[in-house]
Amino acid sequence: MSQPSIAWFRDTLLPQAEPPAGQTGVVHWLRARLFNGWWSSLLTLLALLALVALVNAVLPWLANSVWQADSLGECRRLLNGEPGACWGVIRERWPQLLFGFYPQAAYWRPLASFVLLFAALGPVLFKWVPRRGLWFSVAYPGLAFWLIWGCSLWQPVLVYTGLALAGVAFTLARRLGGGVAVAAALAVAVAWWLHGMGYVLAVVEHLAPLSLPAVTSRELGGFLLSFVVGVSGIAMSLPLGILLALGRRSSMPLIRVMSVTFIEFVRGVPLITLLFTASLLLNYFLPPGTSFDLILRVIIMVTIFSTAYMAEVIRGGLAALPQGQTEAAQALGLDYWKAQRLVIMPQALKISIPMIVSTFIGLFKDTTLVVFIGLLDPIALSTAIRASTQWQGVYWELFLFIGGVFFVFCFGMSRYSIHLERRLKTDHR
Repeated sequence: MSQPSIAWFRDTLLPQAEPPAGQTGVVHWLRARLFNGWWSSLLTLLALLALVALVNAVLPWLANSVWQADSLGECRRLLNGEPGACWGVIRERWPQLLFGFYPQAAYWRPLASFVLLFAALGPVLFKWVPRRGLWFSVAYPGLAFWLIWGCSLWQPVLVYTGLALAGVAFTLARRLGGGVAVAAALAVAVAWWLHGMGYVLAVVEHLAPLSLPAVTSRELGGFLLSFVVGVSGIAMSLPLGILLALGRRSSMPLIRVMSVTFIEFVRGVPLITLLFTASLLLNYFLPPGTSFDLILRVIIMVTIFSTAYMAEVIRGGLAALPQGQTEAAQALGLDYWKAQRLVIMPQALKISIPMIVSTFIGLFKDTTLVVFIGLLDPIALSTAIRASTQWQGVYWELFLFIGGVFFVFCFGMSRYSIHLERRLKTDHR
């Protein structure tokens, strides 16, 4: 007689049940995050008390704001002894805080370069933007220089022409070896910029003049100056930091020693020292009569400083990769540069995203240090505004405005880094 079959596992799925009442809703969220034990509850209550005290102190001051005033005395008369914010200083002086002493009739030029910056960053930062826009990203630095400083449009075009000639020379000399190709590219580019570019510029400017009125660097100030220095340092420090990180890990002793010496020396010197070097000492090493723009010197020093830190950040990402990735790239028959470009560096940069963005944010905030060498950043302009007879005694409004603008851009960079981490996340933990 046959025995009935016994199922040792369930052959039908149970219907989905509702979670327990204590594991969902606002009450569960409060218990899990704010009142998870007596210590967490105490800290939550103290934080709430501090927040209530802050709101009670600040909210009446903000609610009783004055915007239509031409001086601090007029603000105080309108407030009639009550506490309140005098935002009239921002309403009157915001062009100075944003543009410094840039000619008012030419405000459209830095605004246009600022808007075009996002168009140039689109193909680099966002996957959904067509990659054909990378051509505009490459051309943007020359276009921004032409818009902000004003000159002949042919000048940045001919600078790019020197880069194109260097690329042609590198391609033609590549068969003779990498070192020979690099030397040939540098020789062609330098020869073009120092000798050939001036003659060609004079000819094309005579035939088709395309110029904007020149604006001197001493007229740049405020957030315009911070953006110019910060964006330039950020754009140049990342590729230079990658090269330095690879140089520090190189098997060639000379390149490794030079990279280590550069990184450790720059990281051991405060940024303000480098800025003073750019402002005061650099002229002593230049030929007499040489005109070297101060903002350009500051950009170079800020880039050097940020490059050293960026190299260490990227070296940390490279050190975090297992050796098997390099061995796998070699097993595929990839040479050194292809392995770095296709296998090693994408993973190292992915690991280093938080620290890279943190370095960028620190660099952007450190642009305020240029006040110590006489450049009129937002902090220096706020000091000049407070020294005027109209607004002597205004403090919080200026600092809150400056801090708010810095917060918007730094917070935007932070949120993009989080978006980039989520987009590049390949594991499902």
